[in-house]
Amino acid sequence: MSAWQESILFAEGVSVSFDGFMAIRNLNLALEPGELRCIIGPNGAGKSTLLDVITGKTRPSAGKVYMHGRSIELTSRSEYEIARLGVGRKFQRPTVFAGHSVFENLELSQAAPKGVFQSLLRKLNAAEREKIDQVLETIGLRDERMRPAGLLSHGQKQWLEIGMLLTQDPKVLLVDEPVAGMTHQEVQHTAELLLRLAGEHSVVVIEHDMDFVRSIARRVTVLHEGSVLAEGSMEDVQRDPRVAEVYLGEAA
Repeated sequence: MSAWQESILFAEGVSVSFDGFMAIRNLNLALEPGELRCIIGPNGAGKSTLLDVITGKTRPSAGKVYMHGRSIELTSRSEYEIARLGVGRKFQRPTVFAGHSVFENLELSQAAPKGVFQSLLRKLNAAEREKIDQVLETIGLRDERMRPAGLLSHGQKQWLEIGMLLTQDPKVLLVDEPVAGMTHQEVQHTAELLLRLAGEHSVVVIEHDMDFVRSIARRVTVLHEGSVLAEGSMEDVQRDPRVAEVYLGEAA
């Protein structure tokens, strides 16, 4: 069976050009259901642009992105529609409602189409409350449920934002540089969290911290100048002389 037929997310021949600069060129990527994939590469390799294409923020100049094999095409849809189809994205800088409690942040993010004030005024049903309790347990913030989000540590805000995505039952989670600025203990917790999420969700992690990538990586995709340079286990890509050359060149 072809890779795209087994995939939850499939990018085929994707190219993105900004005023003649090719940010992504003819890129192919297949993500299996329940997979945890790390995408690495030097600055300017096209990592964040790829996430922009997947989520509908940027339209590719060529190529398509699909879900469930080729049954759902994403590149003609809006960001809102793609999110509703089950693609959630966490940006590098956490965005939470600082004046509201952790519990209220999760309540506001639930998938039901309602406004902020309506969300806070209506009474949660049993299923919605149970869902939030499960997410609090998953992200490790059960004891912080009534704490204002603005008083959380940087790492806790990152976990809360991941939790806000989880309340929407995403099929695919796109996580951009989750451990930047974290303490060692927070990095460890984040690794454990992402490993737990894989399986139930397909998770794509973009990260520059190679120690962190080694701790979670099952399959790694290396981007360079907008194309896939190498792909495989962490051990495979570390042994690839092209990858070593790219990273040594960046260091120089």
